[in-house]
Amino acid sequence: MKKSNCTYIGGQAVIQGVMMRGKRGMATVVRDDNGELQMEAKRIKPPEKRKKWMRIPFVRGVVNFVASLVGGTQALMRSSEAAITEEEEPSKFTKWMQEKWKISVGDVITSIATIFGVALALVLFLYLPGLFTGMIADAAPVIGGKGSIWYNLIEGGFRLAVFILYILFTLLLPSMRETYRYHGAEHKTINCYEYGKELTVENVKSCSRLHDRCGTTFIFIVLTISILVFSLVGWLVFGVAGLNTGIGIVNNLIAFLIKLCMLPLVAGVSYEILKLLAKIQSPIVLPLKAPGFLLQKLTTKDPTDEMIECAILAFNKVLDMDANPDSPEKTFATETKLSKLLAMMKKSFAEKEIDDSDAEWIVSLLLDIPRSSLSEERIVTRAECAKILNIFEQRLTGRPLWYVMGDASFYGYTFKVDERVLIPRPETEILVRQAVSSLKDGDSMLDLCTGSGAVAVAVACETAKTKRVSVTATDISEAALEIAKENAWKNKANVNFIQSDLFENVRGRFNLITANPPYIKSSEIETLSKDVRDFEPRLALDGGVDGLDFYRRIAEKINRYLVRGGMCILEVGEDQAQEVIKIFQAASRCDFAMVVKDLSGVERIVKIGF
Repeated sequence: MKKSNCTYIGGQAVIQGVMMRGKRGMATVVRDDNGELQMEAKRIKPPEKRKKWMRIPFVRGVVNFVASLVGGTQALMRSSEAAITEEEEPSKFTKWMQEKWKISVGDVITSIATIFGVALALVLFLYLPGLFTGMIADAAPVIGGKGSIWYNLIEGGFRLAVFILYILFTLLLPSMRETYRYHGAEHKTINCYEYGKELTVENVKSCSRLHDRCGTTFIFIVLTISILVFSLVGWLVFGVAGLNTGIGIVNNLIAFLIKLCMLPLVAGVSYEILKLLAKIQSPIVLPLKAPGFLLQKLTTKDPTDEMIECAILAFNKVLDMDANPDSPEKTFATETKLSKLLAMMKKSFAEKEIDDSDAEWIVSLLLDIPRSSLSEERIVTRAECAKILNIFEQRLTGRPLWYVMGDASFYGYTFKVDERVLIPRPETEILVRQAVSSLKDGDSMLDLCTGSGAVAVAVACETAKTKRVSVTATDISEAALEIAKENAWKNKANVNFIQSDLFENVRGRFNLITANPPYIKSSEIETLSKDVRDFEPRLALDGGVDGLDFYRRIAEKINRYLVRGGMCILEVGEDQAQEVIKIFQAASRCDFAMVVKDLSGVERIVKIGF
């Protein structure tokens, strides 16, 4: 069957899961010890955004090799943290490490494992082959020294043999056999997509577990090319140039350093060969692919349905991230340092142009610690991290934090908020403060455009402490009034709510009328931040062509609803205060007008006496 879909997505098996990597994103999905699927998805720099020299053939191979190596190692380490769930009660040693040194045991183990892995690879594939070859050369001088082609060919053969023996040894380990099954799930999933089949468990199971772009094949090509390159370079350096110190240890060190320097060249050439062979589906090149396929027979095994589910989920996430720039990132919930978690959240928010203070609010609220104490290091448990990341990932979509949290604090009270109402702003507290100080025992107040009921409820709660005040609130939106009534009940506030377009259904006169009406110019709505523009109700934002429509309508009828000596207190937008005063002076009788500035020095509140 011919492949109908060409994809650049590749991947690797990780601990109890699969990592897939595309042009713009990489996703790792693991099945943890509780049987739950966990996902981590991160954006990566696409090839077209790399510098031109990094896209040159052979050079790009080195770049991609390093990127894949780093990303793959990180995914492997992260998968182990996510897959292996912590005990309900941490050990005494773990608690001591957390409390005394503010260190995550998982981080320590990960660091040690990474260092050990790199050291083991250098020993197995560079040091030991050289050591064995040197021993053979000493026993059989006919082979020659390091400048001999035969010497370097034998050393390369040992390197290849060590690789194959290493694979055979890993087959004895149950954990590695499981990893190879996840490797098979990764290959089968990519093949299923490339053959144009729908990505279902049944379709994936029927596909081959061998793939042209497999990392196992790449390593085999690297080892093969290294035999040729190292042989040639060894012959040139130690044979033609005659570099020989006569000291075995020094010669071995020089040879080791030369091999390290040649690795980028080897990787670059190997990448281009792998890419070329993957493009050619003709049986003619099958003999060249056969060694890699044979090794894949060892490093891939038939996966279970659950393993295939991991691979499909990771593949689809990468596919979505490559096609959709708004596809959200996700993070594994693992035990971690508070500073590390906060830094990650702030970095992600900065990339989405979200205020980093939201990261502090999320952590502060969910850990129940003051924002001022966030600089004090502590270990965030896996359970705590899961709760924090749930809110964090929702905020990354652009949805306002307080909608995600479900409530917001205003004037010391808690108000439920969602997309039906505006989120109460701190500057509106000035309006409440002015209203409370203006009301006397026995007065009545009308709050227009009440929205969440923040102003009406806060005033009712505050005045109830020292005086009797009747509070009425109106809004044109029935949905907004549902929330306002809930907030009044929640805060035990006595407020009479009326569905009304400003004064339309209002009867009687009041000592005080307050309003925080829509005051954004219609043309400026689209320039607002994404979280305001896309989530907060436009009905509560749009104030008409110049943003002053609602003030004109209020000024036109306010005399009918205010008692003699009454007052109107309004919140206004920046640079609107003087225009609003002129509107009231022209449309209604008023005795005085004054402006109150907010903490930023903006003329925010207009008080008009009648």
